[in-house]
Parts: sequence; structure tokens; C-alpha cells
Amino acid sequence: MATPISWAQEIITCDLCDNSTQQFCNRCQVSLCGDCVSKHVDKHLSLEHHIVPFKNRKIQPVFPECEFHPNQRCEAYCHKCDVPVCIKCVITSHNGHSVRDMPNIFNDKKKEIQQETQEIETSVIPNYKKKNEERESDITLSMEKYIELEKETEKHRTIWHQEVDSIFNKLRSLIISMRDNHLAVLKSHQSKLRNMIPEILQTLQQNKEIMKSNKVSEVTNHKSKLTEYKNNLSDTDVLIPSLKSKTVQGREFSIELGECKATLTQLSLSSLKEKVSYFSTRELLDRARVIATIPTRVKPLHRVASVGTDKAWVSGLDRIIKCFDIYGSVHENVVLSQQIHPNDISVTIQGELVYSNSENRTVNIVRHGRTEILIKTPQEWTPEGLNCTNSGKILVTLYNGQQRKISCYQEQIVKQEIFSDENGKAIFANGKLMPFVAENNNGDICVSDINAKTVVVVDNTGKVRFRYNGRPARRKKGFAPRKIVTDSMSQIIVADYSNECLHILDQDGQFLNCVDRCGIPKPCGLSVDREGRLWVGLLEKGELKVIQYMR
Repeated sequence: MATPISWAQEIITCDLCDNSTQQFCNRCQVSLCGDCVSKHVDKHLSLEHHIVPFKNRKIQPVFPECEFHPNQRCEAYCHKCDVPVCIKCVITSHNGHSVRDMPNIFNDKKKEIQQETQEIETSVIPNYKKKNEERESDITLSMEKYIELEKETEKHRTIWHQEVDSIFNKLRSLIISMRDNHLAVLKSHQSKLRNMIPEILQTLQQNKEIMKSNKVSEVTNHKSKLTEYKNNLSDTDVLIPSLKSKTVQGREFSIELGECKATLTQLSLSSLKEKVSYFSTRELLDRARVIATIPTRVKPLHRVASVGTDKAWVSGLDRIIKCFDIYGSVHENVVLSQQIHPNDISVTIQGELVYSNSENRTVNIVRHGRTEILIKTPQEWTPEGLNCTNSGKILVTLYNGQQRKISCYQEQIVKQEIFSDENGKAIFANGKLMPFVAENNNGDICVSDINAKTVVVVDNTGKVRFRYNGRPARRKKGFAPRKIVTDSMSQIIVADYSNECLHILDQDGQFLNCVDRCGIPKPCGLSVDREGRLWVGLLEKGELKVIQYMR
């Protein structure tokens, strides 16, 4: 039995309703049913229309309506003013300007988009996918080499005397730090490549849709992203250091990892550790460079706390704490329940946001989108500056209106309080401005004592090691310290509000360099990320500057 053949014919519907098309406006390129012809004409009374039966339609570009002359369409383009113009514009306000026919611009622009689309499809996307696979291979290979490096280090450990085990502990920590930094760079690049692929595919689809469009404005408004996509393909090269050792029995032991070298010479045990020297694996750049400028619209911008390698929390004088990535996108908002801004913010080693609240005397932590009270400070003591240390402690500066002190909390228990020296004299100046605090790798506590216009550094027993007043930097204005941080090389970095720069000191208080000429007026917030870059918050401009200051 023969199967009946069903014939299907595509029904073209009206652009204004769901009825079948009967008429067509050649001037507006709109399909219309009989009922909608009058609606279309009434909606665009100022324009001329050419209504014809649908079968007599003419496909042609749709020129934009002139906003200055009714009943006119812009069929030309003024190069001097960079705007579409109609014939009346040409003989009036744009008289004498260089004008070109819009159809020519329309066709030329479509050709450019066609070329770009072809290159994205045939070159850019395959290259992104290839680079993503290469990064995956690099990460696996790097992990294997770092495992071998750790094993090799452990073999040499047995050659050294038990008294110098601390040297190898430092070397292992350095390897882990270098590995983490290395992998963070590779993973960050891989993540950027992987995240860009859907965007590029979307751009490709948009370009194809524009290629089908007859609307001039859609074509002329197209902005190419091809150069940006190509630039993102540049490789990130990080060298894996090699381990070298030398042993002269009874006289000298030495071991090197990259630019870090430890040498042990046989002396009395009391002076043994003093003869062991370490050298930084990273060096300060002669001139720091800005690698990103992020407009946050948080004005004034007071606090900054970086998260991982490419994000940072910021806060101002409202009760919203925002998380921005290095590309300027907002990832998360935390709204304080109280009608008050946080005094300070910090981030734990697990990446959790911590902030101090003066209204209810608490230090709070944000976990999985929920806020929990972490610390309740004693009666009459207000929490101010914060620092979540790498060892899991939380340093809090407290103020009771007459005196300031630093409390070191370990799992909500006060382990140490620092407020006076061995003579009973207050270490920190009294005043209205809150100090900031940071812990260094050697256990020192570094304080930006704003009221005294000084950086104060105490050791882990609370004894003052040194004070820094900014004079070695030889700036024009007086030293006005604000936020203070320390980096992986035990360097101390403090923002100088008045001189628009950052002072860099070594762990013993010796001035090393100034980060200036980076366009950082009134730096207030400061943080250092896991790649060793500085995130600087500009108070009045409401901007974040990400600065590379070490190689």
C-alpha cells in the first residue's frame, strides 16, 4: 500500500503578530499581514513607506531614521563627525564635510566582519584549544618535576648535621612556594584560556548573525575583539630551578636552589646559624609596572583584601563588601546586617572573607554565603585593623578610646597582647586614626601606626625591634603610612598616603625601594596576592591598581 505523501510549506508570519504575511515594506524591510499595515505606518508616521505585496518585496539595507529631520533616513555617513546623516544633514549642519554613501560603508564593514569571522573560526579557536591542552601537559609535567625536586632535596638532607634541619625545612617551604606560584601562573593562564573559549564562540555566533543582518546600525556598531583574542595566546614562561649541592667533609656544606643558597661552615654551635645565609629567589624591579586598572565605583575606597591570584575584596563607607576579579567583573557581594561599614577586611588562608564590626564589637567570617561571629572583643574595646596570618592566627588592633593594643587570636582564644614595652611605656600612639597590622614570615608583627606617622615592628615576644619614619625614602611630603603588608620574601610594604607611593623595607627595617610613578594618588587599601602582585586601592578615584614590583 502506498504511503501518502505529505507536503509542508513554510509559512512566513507577520513581524508584528503571528498571522501569515501578505504585504512587505521595502523601506523598513518588515513583513506585514493585512491588519498590521496601518499599525506599522501609524507607528512610523515621520518616515516614507513603500508597501508592496510580499511576492514583490525587495531585499535591501535598512537605513537608520534621522533623529534631526523627520521623514528622512540616513543614507550617508559623515567621516568628520563619525555619525550617520541624511540628505538634509549633508546640505545643512554637515555641509562641506567628507561624506560617504552608507551602502558602501555597510558592504565594506560586512567584508571586514566576514574576514574576522573566518580567522576566528579557522585560527583563533583552534589555537586556544591547542594552548589549553599544552597548559594541561605543562601542569602535569611540572608536578612530576617538583615531586622529583622534593625527593632530591630529601636525599641531600641526610648529609647535613641534625642541627641544621631548619635549613631544609626552609628549602622545602621555598620549593612549595615556588611550585604553588609556578602552578598558579600556569593554571591562571589555562583558566583564562578555557574561560575565553565560550566567549569567543559567542562572538563567532554574533558575527555570523550580523553577517545575516540587513540593519546598518548592527554592522557599523560592531567592535572587533580579534586583537584581544590574539594577545591572550602569548605564553607564560616560568623556569623550574635546579638543585645543586657541594660537600667537603668536616669543613663545609652548601646547597643551592635557583638563586637561594645556604652554606654551612664548621664553627662552634653557638655561631653556626649566624653563618647560614639565604638569598631571595626574586628581585625588585627597577621600575614597577601597572598590569591592571579596575574601576570599582566604590568611593571612597578604603580596604582591599586579595583572594588567590586574580580576585580581591574591597570596601568603602557603605555596608557592602564587593569581590572584583582582575578583569573588573563583580563576582560576589556581602551585605552587612548592621547599618555600618567594616573597619577592616582580610582573607584567611582558605580564602574566606573576615571583617571587623565596631557596632557590636565583633570579628566576623563569611562562609558559604553566611556570616558567622568569629570573635567577640572585650567590653569597651573596639576591633579595628585585621590580619589573617599564614599560620592560622588572627591579629586584631583594639581601641578603648584611650589606648590601643594588638591581640593575637588562635581559634577565638587570645594567645598574646601587645601594648607596652619593657619600661611600661605605650608602644602605639593614641589618636583618632586606626593602625593596621601584618605578620611577617619570621613571626614579627608589623604595625602601621598612623597617629605616630611611623611603622613599628615588634618580635614574636612583643619587644620593639625597630621603627621606620619614612625619611630614608626622601619624599617631598611627610610620611603618612596607611595599609601595611608583607610578602613571600619577608619584605614589608606600606602605603604612603601623602606621597602617592609604596615604601618597601627588608625584614630588618632597611629601606629598599619606593613603588612610585604608577599613578596611585592617595593609596589607602593594600594587599599582596599569591603571585606576588600588589593590589592598591585608591581612596578618591575608587580604582584598584594591580602592580608587578618583583621579577
